[in-house]
Amino acid sequence: MNVLIQSIFGENSWSGLIIQATITTLLLSIVAMIVGAVIGALVALCKLSPRRLFNQIGSGYSIIFRGVPELLIIYLFYFGGSGFVSYFAKMFGHQGFVEIPPFLVGALAIGLISASYQGEVFRAAKAAQPAGQIEAALAIGMNRKFIFLRIIVPQVIRYALPGLANVWQMSLKDSALISVTGVIEIMRASQIISGSTGEYLRYYMVGGACYLILTFITNQLFERMEKRMNHVRSKSAAEVAA
Repeated sequence: MNVLIQSIFGENSWSGLIIQATITTLLLSIVAMIVGAVIGALVALCKLSPRRLFNQIGSGYSIIFRGVPELLIIYLFYFGGSGFVSYFAKMFGHQGFVEIPPFLVGALAIGLISASYQGEVFRAAKAAQPAGQIEAALAIGMNRKFIFLRIIVPQVIRYALPGLANVWQMSLKDSALISVTGVIEIMRASQIISGSTGEYLRYYMVGGACYLILTFITNQLFERMEKRMNHVRSKSAAEVAA
């Protein structure tokens, strides 16, 4: 442990690059998680839809993004996306290759992968909600919008939190694959520093420690959110019973 601390914060260390890479990894994972939540919610709605077409669209999305290797998806978005944009840019008179920002490509690619798992988490969370609650809300005259915002969404989030915590950890680890696009996140920083110093074991251990620190902190946050939501639910149930 002392070796790791000295490697990061000691004299002539690479602490600046390591800290910057850790922040980049965290931001990349957060953006990917947000993208995945938005698209994942749409995927869940498609899977829950009684219409066969929407159901097939949701299932097809999950099959594609869960069946194709993550690294291949990143390559397709980075190289294929830049080629696609360059092709259309030439139609408007632009000459040369148009490169999509690697951070944007990475966040989008991981977000789309994350969406295929978040969609299943949201679908299961909605299925776990007692149907009687919706029927009771309709019986007392609540409109659909109010039911969605005040009953469905809060409970879906509560049921989905444990699954979302797992998806977050997966996205955090998948961010290491973005190193192939040149984004300096933890994995790429570890490669650069170990290649420059020749101390591969030390700095890959530093990289691993950074991932573990992020994992530990974010796990604590998810656990606190889960306990908070369960506490609020228990308090509300007690008030209703009283």
